[in-house]
Amino acid sequence: MKVVFATRNKGKLKEIKAMLDNMDLVLLSLRDYPEVPDVIEDGRTFFENALKKAKFISEFTGEITLADDSGLEVDCLKGRPGIYSSRYSDPHANDERNIQKILNELKDVSEENRGASFRCVLVLYWPNGYHESFEGSWRGRISRNPVGSGGFGYDPIFFLPEREVTVAQLSTNEKNQLSHRAQAFKKLKVRLAQIQNS
Repeated sequence: MKVVFATRNKGKLKEIKAMLDNMDLVLLSLRDYPEVPDVIEDGRTFFENALKKAKFISEFTGEITLADDSGLEVDCLKGRPGIYSSRYSDPHANDERNIQKILNELKDVSEENRGASFRCVLVLYWPNGYHESFEGSWRGRISRNPVGSGGFGYDPIFFLPEREVTVAQLSTNEKNQLSHRAQAFKKLKVRLAQIQNS
């Protein structure tokens, strides 16, 4: 079964390959299709953005396509940055500027009010228009300073109280078992196994 994962992000692709390594899949990415234009993510929800990406790329390539949209939702910011997570500080944002913006917004917020969730929505889309979606979420809180060098995005400030570390301090293996993306992918893997065995 050939699946195109709708990303050019090396960090995300590495994570996904690790999560799907025991599946009987040929996993391609947008790096294998350099001619695919960028998809404008103008949906109002993670699901709308993932569906739009998956549909467009499936129609463009003629292949089954997997797309995700994921981000950070901070309780005291009423769910922001949410769907704007990757470009929160500005349209050409990078991880450091996004992190700094969150920390600045939360500088006067107490520990008990720094709760947050990482959320992920996956859409698996067939060229005939059929699609299915899978979701995962991960609770934590926003730390006062970035800690750790692993992962990407907001990982250095997403603190896991039960482990007393940020996500950026987890090993790749630990993150790939616990994360919002891992939870969504566990559901996806069950479904892919059903499809392959039917």
